[in-house]
Amino acid sequence: MNFDKINNVYLVGIGGIGMSALARYFKHLGKFVAGYDKTPSTLTGQLQSEGIDIHFEDSLLLMPPNILSQKDSTLVIYTPAVPNYNYEFNYFRERGYELVKRAEVLGFIFSKLKGVAVAGTHGKTTISTMIAHILNKSSVGCNAILGGISKNYNSNLLLSTKSDIIVTEADEYDRSFLKLFPYVGIVTSVDADHLDVYGTHEEVIKSYNQFIKQISENGILIYKKGIPLSLEGLKDIEIYTYSAYELADFYPLNIRLKKDVFHYDVQTPQGVIKDIILGVQGKMNLENSIAALAAATVLNVSAEEIKAGLASFEGVKRRFEYHIKSSKITYIDDYAHHPEELKACIMSARNLFPDKKITGIFQPHLYTRTRDFAVGFAESLSLLDELILLDIYPAREEPIEGVTSEIIFKNVKISNKIMCNKSELMNKLGTLKPEILITMGAGDIDTFVEPIKKLYNK
Repeated sequence: MNFDKINNVYLVGIGGIGMSALARYFKHLGKFVAGYDKTPSTLTGQLQSEGIDIHFEDSLLLMPPNILSQKDSTLVIYTPAVPNYNYEFNYFRERGYELVKRAEVLGFIFSKLKGVAVAGTHGKTTISTMIAHILNKSSVGCNAILGGISKNYNSNLLLSTKSDIIVTEADEYDRSFLKLFPYVGIVTSVDADHLDVYGTHEEVIKSYNQFIKQISENGILIYKKGIPLSLEGLKDIEIYTYSAYELADFYPLNIRLKKDVFHYDVQTPQGVIKDIILGVQGKMNLENSIAALAAATVLNVSAEEIKAGLASFEGVKRRFEYHIKSSKITYIDDYAHHPEELKACIMSARNLFPDKKITGIFQPHLYTRTRDFAVGFAESLSLLDELILLDIYPAREEPIEGVTSEIIFKNVKISNKIMCNKSELMNKLGTLKPEILITMGAGDIDTFVEPIKKLYNK
């Protein structure tokens, strides 16, 4: 891939979080950037305001003329989520454009710098964003292509002229993370997910074992203690463990919760870092911070710079994000879309608000994930006091016979539960008086954030 020969970059599926970061990256390089997505969003609106040409119909008539006329100097990037029947995608493929997956482009950019890659079924977006923020605020610095919108920077792209480090999350979907060969590799969890791609949990674990083998010579592996990785055959790399719940190379001490804010010390191989204050709430973020601290430590960030970074970290949009905090109601929105993520989100709220009624609105994401984890979803949602369950958000998938939200709903143990579709949701909420309300899901449930805020701010 020779970016010098490329004048135009076109992204099929430009509204995806990873694709939008690449769009911004190439815009920064001075390329003409355009793209297609099937639905407008806040993110596509931001890209348009930054001078990126986007349309929302699968039509050549809306494509910028230079994309059609300058084939030899145009790079087309697509995601695995683009369906085979997409007209634009097939046009590029049939006419011999340079057509590459998002993961391949990310891997190429990554290979030119000193890479820090965060992999895992859960936590990778928050941890990679934490690491990027700590490094960016330190004398070390970094570049970052992130899987979420950092609230500190209102962006998923950070660029530095002083640093050769790049931080990104390593996405396991479609085995995309096997395009990355990091200097520092971090693994947070290897739970089963994306079984439409992998088939079995064993295949998921096998891919993570391949990922850690791709850590560069004299590189570093950091992983959550207890996860079933195979360390056999790993040569010439340093290996560290972290945990929030047991002894490890990096683990917290003296945890105190003061006005919902975590204060704690962290044991490291170099000694104890004392009096850390975490800028974001939630028990899962405490563990995320230990992983981020470990990565910053091995990258030679000082203890004081780490403390400053963690204290000033504002979080990632849609990761346990507060929208209302009042005496009557607290409203939180979260991207949780796997049973373990739901459990972590709900229990974080339970720990913060032990005496409050917790109402959850959950939108399942994908028919295959719903089919594969229906029982696990039901167990996690049974931790709520009250549940509103929405229809499945299909994303890239066609319906599967017999797979609906009902297969989750019937196994939820709490009695205070209802099912409804999106058109009924606001009317249902109007009849409820939740104390703690959480919207959860990876589909389009976030489009209800503003209507819900409007309803309860009255």
